[in-house]
Amino acid sequence: MCCGSKRRFLLLYATQKGQAKAIAEEIWQQAGAHGLEADMHCISEMDKYNLETEKDPVVIVISTTGTGDPPDSARKFVKKIQDKTLPPDHFAHLQYGLLGLGDSEYMFFCNGGRTVDRRLQELGAQHFYDTGLADDCVGLELVVDPWIDGLWLALKETLQLQKEKEGMNNTVDAVSSSPSPSLHDVHELNLSSEVQNLKLEDEGASSVCSDVLSQKLDDINLVAPARDTEPSLIHSVPPVSQSALNIPALPPEYIEVQFEDTQGENPRLSSLISEGTTFEVPVTKAVQLTRGDAIKTALLLELDIADTSFEYQPGDAFCVICPNNVSEVEELLHILGLSEKGDDFVCVKVKQGTKKKGASRPQHIPERCTLKFILIWCLEIRAIPKKAFLRALVECTSDAGEKRRLQELCSRQGASDYTRFIRDSNVCLLDLLRAFPSCKPSLSLLIEHLPKLQARSYSVSSSNLYQPGRLCFVFNVVEFPAGPSRPVSRKGVCTGWLAELVAPLLHPGKNTLGTKEESSSTEKISIFPRPNNAFHLPADPSVPFIMVGPGTGISPFIGFLQHRQKLREQHPDWEFGETWLFFGCRHQERDYLFKQLRCFLENGTLTHLKVCFSRDSSTAEVAPPKYVQDVLRLCAKEVAKVLLKDRGYFYVCGDKKHMADDVSDAIVDILSMEMEADKLEAMKILAMLREAKRYLQDVWS
Repeated sequence: MCCGSKRRFLLLYATQKGQAKAIAEEIWQQAGAHGLEADMHCISEMDKYNLETEKDPVVIVISTTGTGDPPDSARKFVKKIQDKTLPPDHFAHLQYGLLGLGDSEYMFFCNGGRTVDRRLQELGAQHFYDTGLADDCVGLELVVDPWIDGLWLALKETLQLQKEKEGMNNTVDAVSSSPSPSLHDVHELNLSSEVQNLKLEDEGASSVCSDVLSQKLDDINLVAPARDTEPSLIHSVPPVSQSALNIPALPPEYIEVQFEDTQGENPRLSSLISEGTTFEVPVTKAVQLTRGDAIKTALLLELDIADTSFEYQPGDAFCVICPNNVSEVEELLHILGLSEKGDDFVCVKVKQGTKKKGASRPQHIPERCTLKFILIWCLEIRAIPKKAFLRALVECTSDAGEKRRLQELCSRQGASDYTRFIRDSNVCLLDLLRAFPSCKPSLSLLIEHLPKLQARSYSVSSSNLYQPGRLCFVFNVVEFPAGPSRPVSRKGVCTGWLAELVAPLLHPGKNTLGTKEESSSTEKISIFPRPNNAFHLPADPSVPFIMVGPGTGISPFIGFLQHRQKLREQHPDWEFGETWLFFGCRHQERDYLFKQLRCFLENGTLTHLKVCFSRDSSTAEVAPPKYVQDVLRLCAKEVAKVLLKDRGYFYVCGDKKHMADDVSDAIVDILSMEMEADKLEAMKILAMLREAKRYLQDVWS
């Protein structure tokens, strides 16, 4: 099957954070063993491929970003195929298979892939293989792995038919006579349906050319305590511990790091950002909004943007460029045996003779800088290691038992252990190196496998009209407790750093914004704008709107209300619609973040304020509502009137998993009850509100 000349297919990827590219590279690596050659390109490199004339099968791997948008690298491609002048048979010659990546925690799951898939179909393109939709919420590999497994047979059958149509006598490698996915109508590989029923291929003839290694148990000397009956990060139990393993192919090395004797300056942080202009701005105020005994610590920071061209609207977001925790970087250097070389300059280049196709130095890694600069500002050392990384770490591990366990964790047979002990436990590289002390990876391996350290996004909590030259934002200091797979607790990369940075600015004992005192600070942070295309106040001020923002989800609505207050002062003759705010927190005395909301209520900016406290006890005969969705139901008639009769807007901000979905369900119940319609009809109305951009969400998982 792997003999003879290799047949070509076009492989395109569109990535935002590198996952789609990594999966495309895995497909490229496996293709050779199946007698195929993948011509791989980023979808933005439209000068290197031409779908209008493409005769070979096309495989597309595409992620989703923002609120269901295609990744930035796919914008030009999507704009091109969305051209309404294109005829319906424009891509009638094209055969393709598409793998979409997304996160079901968000409303428009895999919408980047769906958008491209739908448009290609409208233009006459045909599926040769079922569309796959992988969910990062539960693990991309649950769909990605079986999708790739089935891809090879579909490609070979398609290429075989293509050859027959071309009247060629010589045939490609023999393929199975079993039906191919290409013969079926497209059925998306959703976790809720087919994916649970997907069966892994047998290890028979196909294993000859597959990029997996069969690792026999008797190949290694594994000694495990007999008393351990429960699996853990470092210990397995039958059947995994007694299985022959299918592990990924070893990714080719492609990075070379050279230490230099010369000195110099590190690059500016702005050079690491490709999203637009970066601004370095001082932090002028920090206030702790929660009491010391609150479960979460919420901080408000004020930035001085007066001397910059930074612009924003209430509802927009912006990104903070943050470093990794310095103590974690120091520990990593110690484990790597590089403690004395942290301040040395290194030169990062592509390794000569590498087998990696199109190998290049990652864009987020400067060609020349100090070792510490790379580990502090460039690499996401807290990232959950992917299976390809685990496979590479196997080769850096000397202890036989540790080696075997790492093989298990990246194998097909150890998939559930990987999910439980690495993915769900938020294990990072440092955790692995502590758990497997004989593992000593090289610096080049880290650069090859650790993703870019991403800037963190926050909602603006102010109005430039109300506070010219100032930008405020609110956040909880994220806490990751210790667990079986992670022996130490941690704070969030960015929130922990910000909290430490502004510690001198915090006013002990102050838990409201009532203080007039301000402190000066020389501390600066680097930010860049991330405008929100939809989450803004209604263009018509007479239109009423409802805001739902429990916890720090209230953040953008403070900006909304500040802006509305200023507009009312400047335009007393304008007509303004009524405004509703539903806010909730655990305890009224501990984490009621913005008690000055009463001021907005008293001056008429806010028409209705509804609050609830989920953990406070009550002596009332009828228990008060605990959550914002409960309060919404109590105001069902008023909410329905705003949405249906007054054609108002509805905004939700906050936690997706534990709040936004419950709010959405409450709105369906309200619409169903007030319209005297069934739930299906109410769901259709809600979908129409979303489509009309009158039901808007700014949520996170």
